Amino acid sequence: MAAALDDELELDNQDYYSLLNVRKEATQDELKASYRRLCMLYHPDRHRDPELKSQAEQLFNQVHQAYEVLSDPQSRAIYDIFGKKGLEVEGWEIVERKRTPLEIREEYERLQREREERRLQQRTNPKGTISVGVDATDLFDRYEEDFEEMPGGGFPHIEINRMHISQSIEAPLTNSDTAMLSGSLSTHNGNGGGNINMTVRRVTSAKGWGELEFGAGDILGPLFGMKVFRNLTPRCFLTAQCGMQFSPRGVRPSCSLMTARHLDQNTIGYLQWRWGPHSAMTTSVVRDTKTSHFTLALQLGVPHSYLMMSYQYKFQDEDQTKVKGSIKTGWFGTVLEYGAERKISRHSVLAATVSVGVPQGVTLKIRLARANQTYLFPVHLTDQLLPSAVFYATVGPLLVYMAIHRLVVIPYTRSQKQQDLELQRKSSEVDMVKKKQEAESAVLLMQESVRRIIEGEESKMGLIILNAWYGKFVTDNCARQERAQVIDVTVPLQCLVKDSKLILTEASKAGLPGFYDPCLGEDKSLKLLYQFRGVMHQVLSADTEALRIPKQSHRIDAEA
Repeated sequence: MAAALDDELELDNQDYYSLLNVRKEATQDELKASYRRLCMLYHPDRHRDPELKSQAEQLFNQVHQAYEVLSDPQSRAIYDIFGKKGLEVEGWEIVERKRTPLEIREEYERLQREREERRLQQRTNPKGTISVGVDATDLFDRYEEDFEEMPGGGFPHIEINRMHISQSIEAPLTNSDTAMLSGSLSTHNGNGGGNINMTVRRVTSAKGWGELEFGAGDILGPLFGMKVFRNLTPRCFLTAQCGMQFSPRGVRPSCSLMTARHLDQNTIGYLQWRWGPHSAMTTSVVRDTKTSHFTLALQLGVPHSYLMMSYQYKFQDEDQTKVKGSIKTGWFGTVLEYGAERKISRHSVLAATVSVGVPQGVTLKIRLARANQTYLFPVHLTDQLLPSAVFYATVGPLLVYMAIHRLVVIPYTRSQKQQDLELQRKSSEVDMVKKKQEAESAVLLMQESVRRIIEGEESKMGLIILNAWYGKFVTDNCARQERAQVIDVTVPLQCLVKDSKLILTEASKAGLPGFYDPCLGEDKSLKLLYQFRGVMHQVLSADTEALRIPKQSHRIDAEA
């Protein structure tokens, strides 16, 4: 959800705090004082020229809109968290006032979820799985004397011995009813079959739902089933399921019952009973935290009874890397699994798991999940416990991944970022042209006010801005490769002088009236040459650095 929020809440270039030249912690009195001063400067009635009057009206409306948002505590809190986009979300009018920023964020996320749910109601939700089983036992289990007698016997024989394809879609019927259609096809060593299922789910209340399932296949025949879910308490829920499978051997009923309880905030305990072709009683404990996932399960049943324990560690990195290991032992033998999972793109996750067991042998399982589609590739390497098979199953995928990641994924990602950056630059250039026109219009509106301010400052030997430049400055060493991208902001800064003082907040200066971003988001600075009491001063300040002039430290040495 975080990524989605970042996309949705990309802030507008206009910063209300910067536009009013106030701190983010500014009081209501500071906001009102700045607002009144800007209104006096940009009021449309101060201009007779129709073009200047229109430009003044536009700038005056921007200042008024900024003040309206920042002067209202709730709107200001929303703006501080989500920017201008947050104010455009429907539903804020029903939110209780005087909420904390945390409560406002939770309310916004709730409104976002409701909007996503409405979008989901308008389209299907396709999900699919493709599994391809590979038999590669000839790599380790072949008999050399047999291959010597066969033409081409020196090469191991690798074949695909099973495939499984399943797909499902959802179709919302009403606000409480949803229909799901799913189907699957399977084949193993030349024999296969398929089935199709239709499920209708109804949400009866906030505490539960029920569904009916109808199915048919070419092997087992028709299927009818029911499933019910119910929240018993805020920390406990129950799921009950029963079904009837019609086959050539007769009717095969089945039933299952599962109850779960939240033991604490991150831990859930499950107890499940199944009756039917594979009757069993299973109990498990699952603990899921931000950094780990732990499962302990015990099953007693016919024909399988086992004890299983698994642990997964989640790295807090950008690629959401996870490493996991599990051990499962029972009447069938013992299986040890270990592997890793990593996000390789925005919508794709790649995982590899090595399964070592008795009597199963060694199997490498590769899984690629992209959006709602999952691709599985279980590769059976050997029926025996061979150290060489375990070594190659572990090291081989790691080396292949590193090579592909370095030779394919990184160049592709870098190319995509460059394309996105280029598109962003083109969009920013259009926006910069608009901002430049607005800045030039604002400078024209300031001319008369600046003339009066300079006359007043000269009469008392106050603060006079001689030169001011804003943008990206370059040094002599890199002047050959780059060029300075700056704009003249002498007039806008002189317009902000009051009582021989100029105070700029820590906000980006690009939002000030008469300013714009000339270098499309790169590191910017503000360079000033000013005169105070007949003495020259000079200062270079970072874009988001607070600045207060005059200052004795800015004074230029007379000899210099």
